[in-house]
Amino acid sequence: MYRLETLSRASVVVIAVIAVVAALEQVESLFAPVTLALVVGIVLSPISDAWEKRGYAPVWGALTSLVISLMVAALLVLVIQPVVSELSRQAPKVWNDMRSTVIEMRQMVQGIQDASNQVSEAIAPAADTAKQKAATDKAAMPDAADIVMLAPALLAQTLIYIGTLFFFQLSRPQIYNWIAKHLAEPAERGATANRLRTAETRVSRYFLTITVINAGLGFLVGIAMQVIGLPNAPLWGVVAFLINYILYLGPATLVVALVFAGVAAFDGARVILPPLVYIALNSTEGQFVTPAAIGRQMRINPLLVFLSLTFGIWLWGPLGGVVAIPLLLWALVLTDSLPEPREPTTSSPEAES
Repeated sequence: MYRLETLSRASVVVIAVIAVVAALEQVESLFAPVTLALVVGIVLSPISDAWEKRGYAPVWGALTSLVISLMVAALLVLVIQPVVSELSRQAPKVWNDMRSTVIEMRQMVQGIQDASNQVSEAIAPAADTAKQKAATDKAAMPDAADIVMLAPALLAQTLIYIGTLFFFQLSRPQIYNWIAKHLAEPAERGATANRLRTAETRVSRYFLTITVINAGLGFLVGIAMQVIGLPNAPLWGVVAFLINYILYLGPATLVVALVFAGVAAFDGARVILPPLVYIALNSTEGQFVTPAAIGRQMRINPLLVFLSLTFGIWLWGPLGGVVAIPLLLWALVLTDSLPEPREPTTSSPEAES
């Protein structure tokens, strides 16, 4: 009987998790910008605290955080756009340089392709296959009408993000007190509110440290790309700085982009120089700099990080990958799953004796 009750409870939990995940996927246009705004608000909370400590109204901290976040978003667009345009412009050269490799690969799998084509022709007429291909190509290539239809949705999500971030920063203490009042026992409400603020503080300090590390990495990447002669070297440094926030997947994406950039800019063995230089710098940062700066108290299980990133990207795409780690870290700190920072201890003469 006890085992049956346990299985029933587990089944209810599994069903609830599936329902929540399905709901989050369906309401991505609403909850994704809200979640991003809350994460940005937690990370930028020291700015609001600094304004309030100087006697200013909370609205100044909220406005400052909003302006900083919008400037970062604009910087991201301004940086990514020239890089993408340059890679698109160099695409013919990249294709010509890689054509021989592609031809060899095609020859290796030609038999498999022929067999697949024969099976496809046997299943569906050639005319139907051509129509399906044309429809697929048409659906895959957005036109001006698709962009115009997409603009109101993007504007709405931007307004949701702005409103959520501003009002969250404006009323963080009241929100934490309300959560503690409704989710904790009366004797533990103060401790719960303090725990929320502690989690916020530790997450903010963590990402401030990560920002400094990423900035240093981006600076070194920009210098290294300039030394080896890669075009738009400063932009590649800024991209390395921004994309390093998405652990594992961000650096892997940049390595692929640098491979194409190397093929477009160089000839011979130099084409692999940009990705190799970046891999060396990123490995040094990941293996030595970040562990030394963060310390053991803020280390997270790599499997947990990878699963969180995978789930976030599967659920909400790139935006899910951005918010996955901050939410994971905030939850771990809030549930006391990470140890408290160690305070320096001094031994007294009485203790030594």
